[in-house]
Amino acid sequence: MPDQPLYVLAMLCLSVLICEWLVRTTFLRHLSTALLVILFVALLANLGIMPSASQGSPVYSGIFTYVAPLSIFFLLLDINLESIRRAGAPMLTLFGVGIVGTVLGVLTGMYLIGGSEQFGELYPAISGMFVGTYTGGSVNFNAIALHYNVMEEGVLYAGMAAVDNIITALWMVVTLLVPTLFRKNANRPVTNITNQATETIHPEREKETVGIISLSILLSLGFFSLLISNLLAEWLATLGIVIPSILILTTIALLLAQISALHQLPGGHLLSLFSVYLFLAVIGAYCEFAALSQIGDLAWRLLVLVVTIVLVHGLFTFGTTAIGKLDWDVAAVASQANIGGSSSALALAKSLNRMDLYLPGILVGALGNGLGTYLGFLIAGWLS
Repeated sequence: MPDQPLYVLAMLCLSVLICEWLVRTTFLRHLSTALLVILFVALLANLGIMPSASQGSPVYSGIFTYVAPLSIFFLLLDINLESIRRAGAPMLTLFGVGIVGTVLGVLTGMYLIGGSEQFGELYPAISGMFVGTYTGGSVNFNAIALHYNVMEEGVLYAGMAAVDNIITALWMVVTLLVPTLFRKNANRPVTNITNQATETIHPEREKETVGIISLSILLSLGFFSLLISNLLAEWLATLGIVIPSILILTTIALLLAQISALHQLPGGHLLSLFSVYLFLAVIGAYCEFAALSQIGDLAWRLLVLVVTIVLVHGLFTFGTTAIGKLDWDVAAVASQANIGGSSSALALAKSLNRMDLYLPGILVGALGNGLGTYLGFLIAGWLS
């Protein structure tokens, strides 16, 4: 029975439920559902309760081919590019400087660990993945991984995800401390940023009500967009133009997101979040403990790589803040939008008691979601 597709799909959904419940109600709340679901399904697969990577399953292939790209499409429907201008010049400037720091950090980190030798043919893809994820969030990480099939290297992928989660959590502590340590006085400079009912804005929108019409529109748009992106990529390939289908899908999603009626449809983020968890659950199934020896010294090299990335990023972001005598709180939120995405930026703004930075943090995080995939593919292509 463990190899039956319906059993596998049911177990994946049940795993997401169990991990979400554990994160919400137990001491495991300090972990993210994303990381926990990888570890949980890895345990099930290695115990033989679910198929492992070597055994395979058509469900796994289907999730990689259809569900994971759709999760990216649905998440990007949240991005209204017109609203980005409300983030304000200081926030956008520091966010841009942070991106430059991220790119240079990836290149520096890869040089330090000998990335081209350590990762082999995956070196360009992994470089692009880290550029993408530290430009605005894990949606970019997954998009690039899908195109280069990095997720098939389950142990390596899980190691990357684990290191990413650890350093992202530590960076939250750093961005909390920096404003406190470097703020010259209690009267913080007030950035000219408009706050518009930001208390009601939350990027995860876990309690939104989804109707049949909204769900039908979202799913039909998603499936048609995925079909069009695949067909267009194939047609361009016949002309000698190689453009990843996921990049075309990203562009379609961003264009559709600018239509207010579609941008306001409830349910997109919930569909995306659940789809991402299913994708990560399959990543867990690809983590065969017997293959752990294959990663070997790559574990500490990954740690050195990611630490280097965030340190160079931080040097650029906070160095610019010091030189330009900008608001340290704005710098911290902009940095967190780069490293952790919209959710982390919002959480930091709340911790700093800066209500005026709620919306800007969400907006630049959304901008990072849009830019990160393009930038990640650009770096991966350049290094290939």
